[in-house]
Amino acid sequence: MAFQAVRGCARLSSSMPTVRIATFNVENLFARFQFKSNTDADAAVKDGWRSDQTKFAVNDEESKHITGALLNDVDADILCLQEVEGLDVLKRFRSQYLGGRRAYPYGLVIDGNDPRRIDVAVLSKLPIVSARSWQHLPYNRGYVFSRDCLECDVEVPDGSRLTVYNNHFKSMIGGRGHTKPKRVRQSKAVRELIKGRFGTRAGQNGNQFVVCGDFNDYRGTGSGITALTDWAEVQDMVRRLPQGEEWTHHWSRQDEYSQLDYLLLSDSLARANAGVKPIIWRDGLPWRADRAGETRYEGVGPSNPKASDHCPVSFDLAF
Repeated sequence: MAFQAVRGCARLSSSMPTVRIATFNVENLFARFQFKSNTDADAAVKDGWRSDQTKFAVNDEESKHITGALLNDVDADILCLQEVEGLDVLKRFRSQYLGGRRAYPYGLVIDGNDPRRIDVAVLSKLPIVSARSWQHLPYNRGYVFSRDCLECDVEVPDGSRLTVYNNHFKSMIGGRGHTKPKRVRQSKAVRELIKGRFGTRAGQNGNQFVVCGDFNDYRGTGSGITALTDWAEVQDMVRRLPQGEEWTHHWSRQDEYSQLDYLLLSDSLARANAGVKPIIWRDGLPWRADRAGETRYEGVGPSNPKASDHCPVSFDLAF
């Protein structure tokens, strides 16, 4: 196997067909506006249609350019995104920054539950042959998922299907402990959806699936996502990196570096790709994230512009 350098990272290439899958919270990929700090989304979008313009700021086109440059370098075959305003915005971003439909023929967004209209999305160079939204799952008077668990099947080069579950769990705004119960419900629900499709031993028998996205929580005491991260049927690819290198997000208020973004492979798929490590792409972070290193994309500022406060995570799958 040979390795090709990509902005300081190594891309795996071999005689076997490979598929690069990536997850990335693009942080308010809106066409019209972005929310100001500490905005109550329910108050800003009062009836689901009219928006209180005093609670929004003009979008930063420079940040979109940086995001586009970053994603072009990531060059994923299957790109799972979080915080996308809608399908029209996704297509517009694809056209302006990613090479258009020729680069990514397949795009998918299904409206979810977030009042800010931030949805999960998929862009793919490979055919999306089926899709299902789980945003309607009920809980009490509301829904289980803050946004959605978007399930889609992608046809990979060997003719088989890779099932992707793209997620964006409840944020920790309001306190990690206070918001934990929602993430517990969400992570358990995703696990049950997978078991409902693939069986109790879902990760075995050659089953090919990836659970990914912004889980909005990290490992350790008090974690609300252990139903997935500690599930024996999946493996967390980020855990293949050296200790201290697993972080994917920088919270500037506490100068905290943590893993909020995940690529969990079914055990069968992980074992078939033993020894392969993920890439965490940090050059789009603002300069205030000191641990990201000494290189950034042109135009990145101390706080803004930036690609996001999250990092894309990619992994090269062999089929």
